[in-house]
Amino acid sequence: MSGVKFVEEFRDGAIARGLARRIAEVARGLPEVRLMEVCGTHTMAIYRNGIRQLLPENIVLISGPGCPVCVTPNDYIDRAIAFARRPDVTVCTFGDMVRVPGSSSSLELEKSRRADVRVVYSPLDAVEVAVQNPGRKVVFLGVGFETTAPTVAAAIELAAAKGVDNFFVSSAHKVMPPALAALTADARLGLKGFILPAHVSAIIGVVPYQFLAAKHGMAGVIAGFEPLDILQGILMLVEQVAEGRAAIEVQYTRVVREEGNPRALALLERVFQPCDAEWRGLGMIAGSGLAIRAEYAAHQAEANIIVEPEQTVVHPSCRCGEVLRGLLHPRECPLFGTVCTPETPVGACMVSTEGTCAACYKYGAPAEEGSVGG
Repeated sequence: MSGVKFVEEFRDGAIARGLARRIAEVARGLPEVRLMEVCGTHTMAIYRNGIRQLLPENIVLISGPGCPVCVTPNDYIDRAIAFARRPDVTVCTFGDMVRVPGSSSSLELEKSRRADVRVVYSPLDAVEVAVQNPGRKVVFLGVGFETTAPTVAAAIELAAAKGVDNFFVSSAHKVMPPALAALTADARLGLKGFILPAHVSAIIGVVPYQFLAAKHGMAGVIAGFEPLDILQGILMLVEQVAEGRAAIEVQYTRVVREEGNPRALALLERVFQPCDAEWRGLGMIAGSGLAIRAEYAAHQAEANIIVEPEQTVVHPSCRCGEVLRGLLHPRECPLFGTVCTPETPVGACMVSTEGTCAACYKYGAPAEEGSVGG
């Protein structure tokens, strides 16, 4: 019961409305303040709780590239499909990836054609699949930010230590700070601050974001996922803007530490090294990816399993790239809610449970009525 009460305390409607009033007071007289959340879980929480509707008109929330499945480009999906088409390969992945369309197929469609595609809940489950199937090559799709990458690194270390030589990882992991730098440089967005990702920050801490304030004069607040967390984070950002200062602050102090999680960071350092990475919508960003180090090359999928993916084609009307850059609201996409729905997704943003289009489709209408905590 105490746990339930603890959660409810972060969803109190009266406190939420009080925070909204305080935001309006601080924002009074300011020009438009554009803030971006760069975490898919924040995006879902903002839509689900109608937080936009609680804010004054001059405080604008923009959803960014915070969904790891959404920012994974089509050519990676096509390569994963090519792996699945090999009769000697088992592809293991988290659930969202299965339904993401590639150029002409999806892992879900390939599974219906008898490909061995399995949904797992942990990369360690994929290691176990490899142990149980020594005659098959088991490829785990490594998709995610700094939050997910440590568990994948642990799986690679485990497979290496146990001599599981049929376990491979196709790494599309990405790190968030270089993407924030790219967004900051986009003058079209006119951003004044970021609601920084909580889960990622639990791993990397505060220091990797300091350049936003020191170099670019951008405000940043690491906020939790409950409605009151987000509203308090927005208030902290608006206060920075009103006071003419820029700093990286932590609202989510019950989880995030200045130094992050040293054990997870050490694990990442042992298994991965920085590399350039392609982001759907943002293009190639230097140093924004994680490649498997040479010491673990025996578990690198692309180096050990040769496939020829089909030529990558992107649906000509899909606007996911602009949605991910914060340049387009999901409802401005011509496919939204008609051709592209959660049941028939055309773009990744409609597939993932953390996708902006999926959030807008699922919660958009109730959010327009808007309340937090009832």
